[in-house]
Amino acid sequence: MQTHQTPPFAGLTPDAILDAVDSLGLYSSGSLLALNSYENRVYQIGIDDAAPLVAKFYRPERWSDAQILEEHAFSLALAEREIPVVPPLAFNGATLHHHGGFRFALFPRRGGRVPELGDARTLEWIGRFLGRIHALGRVEDYAQRPALDVSSFGREPAEYLLQHAALPPELREVFRGVLEQALAGVERAYQRAGTVGTLRLHGDCHVGNMLWTDDGPHFVDFDDSRMGPAVQDLWMLLSGSREEQSAQLADVLAGYEDFCEFDLRELHLLEALRTLRLIHYSAWLARRWHDPAFPAAFPWFNSQRYWEEQILTLREQIALLDEPPLWSV
Repeated sequence: MQTHQTPPFAGLTPDAILDAVDSLGLYSSGSLLALNSYENRVYQIGIDDAAPLVAKFYRPERWSDAQILEEHAFSLALAEREIPVVPPLAFNGATLHHHGGFRFALFPRRGGRVPELGDARTLEWIGRFLGRIHALGRVEDYAQRPALDVSSFGREPAEYLLQHAALPPELREVFRGVLEQALAGVERAYQRAGTVGTLRLHGDCHVGNMLWTDDGPHFVDFDDSRMGPAVQDLWMLLSGSREEQSAQLADVLAGYEDFCEFDLRELHLLEALRTLRLIHYSAWLARRWHDPAFPAAFPWFNSQRYWEEQILTLREQIALLDEPPLWSV
């Protein structure tokens, strides 16, 4: 259900951003460039006589301080092992800072381009580093961060959507039925997979969160990191027909299994996780609709056509959920 809320980043003016950076003993040049981010607010900040830094201001009430620090600790541990991630910088021994009612962290600026996922060597290279990330991710569990499961990414978001004002009333019952069929298919997929292990994930491993250079990938933005099955960080690298995805998976695992064993039973979850992401994404847009950045960036969300397309997409997923996995398990 929609309620009137104060925009979460009201008061985060350019002066407030620069004052926050200067509060750490830095001297900003006054240069400020907003970077592409909707969940948080991210800016490139010019620093006098030094390279620019990237400042991330965290969305209020999304994560607790303990949950943010847990993610910081994971990315710092990865960087210590020379795994190419971009961890937060420490100032006075701290990586999470508070100023003017906002929480923020600073990161080094890293450049790069979108990786070519159609290239077998690139997929193997990415797989190799994901295997290293997961090898450390398995060493211990998150104590504060939640897990990716059917309840948190499926059932609860689905119920939220059914109560949201953006869903046209005439489509509500049809959408409800499709959601139930999709979630039943997801649960069958989890049953077929059986008990699979979970680990600390990147959580949102799409091409926008990988910066490619001649030295390979850099993984950025662990903001969605949580506990879950390893295949969550792999399936977004796959696209196209079943045959194409099968070949892509072989390339990824050729690198991945140099460092971390992959449980093939998790392939039963590939389309299930894709389905959960579709549901969770729509609910994410609905939850953020009071943030002025969202209606401006996603005007189609509040249209009948969007919901009709979601119904069609979920129906396609329902059929895929009962297909055999890409490889024999």
